[in-house]
Amino acid sequence: MGSMLLLPVLLLTSFWSRGDTQAVPLQTPALQRQVVGNSASMQCQMRTKTIVHWYKHLPGEPPTRILYTSGQSPIFDDSRDSRKFQVRKHPTELRYGLTINHLTLRDSGTYYCAYWFYQGLPDRRSDYYSKVFGSGTKLIVSDKGNSSPKTSEIIWKKHENQIIYVCLIEKFYPEVIRVTWTDEKDKEVTENVVKGEIWKPADEDMYSIGSWLTVPEKNKDKNYYCKYEHGSNMQLLPTQDYRKTALPAEDCITYPGNGTVFNRDHLMHRTASLVYIILLLKSSMYYLVILFFIYRAWAPTKHQGKKA
Repeated sequence: MGSMLLLPVLLLTSFWSRGDTQAVPLQTPALQRQVVGNSASMQCQMRTKTIVHWYKHLPGEPPTRILYTSGQSPIFDDSRDSRKFQVRKHPTELRYGLTINHLTLRDSGTYYCAYWFYQGLPDRRSDYYSKVFGSGTKLIVSDKGNSSPKTSEIIWKKHENQIIYVCLIEKFYPEVIRVTWTDEKDKEVTENVVKGEIWKPADEDMYSIGSWLTVPEKNKDKNYYCKYEHGSNMQLLPTQDYRKTALPAEDCITYPGNGTVFNRDHLMHRTASLVYIILLLKSSMYYLVILFFIYRAWAPTKHQGKKA
């Protein structure tokens, strides 16, 4: 337990005393994903010229120092790391870089730059040094590359005087993806749009996401596009292509564009569930109704308990 709290305590010392001079180094990027065999690079921006230390931190363990720079050459805590890590300093700025070569799964972790700060007090009796850690760069190393979405579709449902389009993008890796809606003039639509959280089934290593767009029924002939960008892959899904295929009476339907076959009952169940979620998000009255019925169901039980 103590080791888990060590790094946060060290980080907090950056703000406790004379926080105006104990500047926390800014590291970029905050998150980086790489594939086994590649290299990863990160930057550390300092405020003053100083000796820079680099640490690696794993959850549940204390941070481990990799090296520190003194002059032009780095000094490694383990000489075997000299081929793994490279450091460099910007020629004109106080920006320091760390490169990790030939990545393996064991290189995953959070990397921190750090420096020692001298805390001098007027009475000279309480002087001490404190180590200030940077903002950190989390590195995730995977043994597989990017995987574009395997399926993408638009499910639509008419509800009263509105049409709800649900854009489902499934089975992609990694989870970094951008989903937007645009109109016929290629202008981004932001009103009445709800972006769902990225989810991953427990038994899979692929991710999925959903996004909802609600439009008035009078706009049923207008074409909207669900646009997603994943890595170097970009695709537009037009709503009209999906609306041309009405839900048939047979059990299975095929959506145009990707040839995906869905069971009608399964599709309707998914659509109904998503519409229900949207309606809950759009009106707080549903929450009040639910609370009312919960209270009605709970109140008799409470009174019976008092009588007993």
